[in-house]
Amino acid sequence: MKTIKDFNLKGKKVFIRVDFNVPMDRGKILDDTRIIEALPTIQYALNSGARVFLCSHLGRPKGKRLPEFSLRPVYEYLKERLKAPVYFLEDLSGERVEKILAELKNSEVVLLENIRFYEGETKNDPELAKVLASLADVYINDAFSVCHRAHASVVGVAELVKERGIGFLTEKELKYLNRIVGKPERPFYAIVGGSKVSTKIGVLKNLLNKIDKLIIGGAMANTFLSAIGYKVGASFVEEDYLETAREILKEAKEQDVKIYLPVDAVVEREGEPYLVTLDEIEEGDKIYDIGEETVGLFSSALEGAKTVIWNGPLGFFEKEPFDLGTIALARAVATLSGVTVAGGGDTLSALKKAGVTYAFSHTSTAGGAFLEYLEGKDLPGLGVLK
Repeated sequence: MKTIKDFNLKGKKVFIRVDFNVPMDRGKILDDTRIIEALPTIQYALNSGARVFLCSHLGRPKGKRLPEFSLRPVYEYLKERLKAPVYFLEDLSGERVEKILAELKNSEVVLLENIRFYEGETKNDPELAKVLASLADVYINDAFSVCHRAHASVVGVAELVKERGIGFLTEKELKYLNRIVGKPERPFYAIVGGSKVSTKIGVLKNLLNKIDKLIIGGAMANTFLSAIGYKVGASFVEEDYLETAREILKEAKEQDVKIYLPVDAVVEREGEPYLVTLDEIEEGDKIYDIGEETVGLFSSALEGAKTVIWNGPLGFFEKEPFDLGTIALARAVATLSGVTVAGGGDTLSALKKAGVTYAFSHTSTAGGAFLEYLEGKDLPGLGVLK
């Protein structure tokens, strides 16, 4: 794949698919990480004299024009951050559109309104793709996080633009992920958390071919614990995946991959947190975090790692005090000298809460694309750029 540096951008319309799907509250941006990550690519295009068109989604408006999903707050943010004129297009047709396109100068920016306001986006509609392609002499994908989606702004428009490639953020994502799916430096350990085994079966099975140790936490650990006979009270368990959990444990043993599960837990009992051993879990208890012994066990298991990949928090980290286990392990990983890569929105939020984002080699803003790439799947948004 070509990168943005492979093209002469001066005077050209450069369409950049970015990911400005940022958390908001009543029009206020709560976390600007994804916007900041895209700025180097945008600034490079502006410095090169391009006429830049930025395209992103926000949330899931399902083809409806809902005010709470408008990208206008991002437009206001970009006006402050970019040293260039920035315009906002609320629609893709009409007199205002024609006026802006006719008058747009080199090194100026146009932010399109939420592309998911159009039903054709998620359907990869050819007509919408044609409209978007009219804004592009060069197509740049700098939103690795949506590369697993065969959407109009990701695949359809790219197919219609001859000069196409990736931006600096997508390039960085692939650099680190390729090190992991290719030949990672050993020992190579993985931390997998989150709520469901069902969404991560492919990743777990694919990782077993590569890793030396696997640490499992979060609510998905309940399913594994239940599968090997532990009583987990009223905790969330995927009953339909107990046999799958046993298969993964068996396969890990056959491949000589050491699996680590929690040995104690912090449960919610009658509205209060309690630290208990696995044998002390009562019928109504809900496991919401790993306990102190588990933190020690997991931290010791990670010592000497040359490569670590992490996806998914190890507890209900959004609610205190059930964030302590994830925070403690995050700080332990931050002290490692090897390559450390974390991916997924919840994981990044947890690292930010722990104050250790800076200490990781790479933090991926992608969730689904991150997991599918680790699974070994071909991502349509990347395939179209080759």
